[in-house]
Amino acid sequence: MTIKPLSDRVLIEPAKAEEVVGGIIIPDSAKEKPLKGIVRAAGGGTKDEEMVVKAGDTVLYGKYAGTEIEVDGEKLLMMRQSDILAIIED
Repeated sequence: MTIKPLSDRVLIEPAKAEEVVGGIIIPDSAKEKPLKGIVRAAGGGTKDEEMVVKAGDTVLYGKYAGTEIEVDGEKLLMMRQSDILAIIED
């Protein structure tokens, strides 16, 4: 399935949460929600706000930002561009 965000919305694939810390396996309920992810798709922006992020960018976002959706068994986040805090450049 292909999803094309509208307007100033962005589809993000969250980074995987750490599962093993110092040899201890962390249960799902105790894992820290990731705050970093890769942009999978971005809308075209609005007349007031130009779309700055693009597919493939690695970004930081707020802890409670976005709406979690599941596409083909994969969990993704849909959020507004304004919920993104920064683009990480390597």
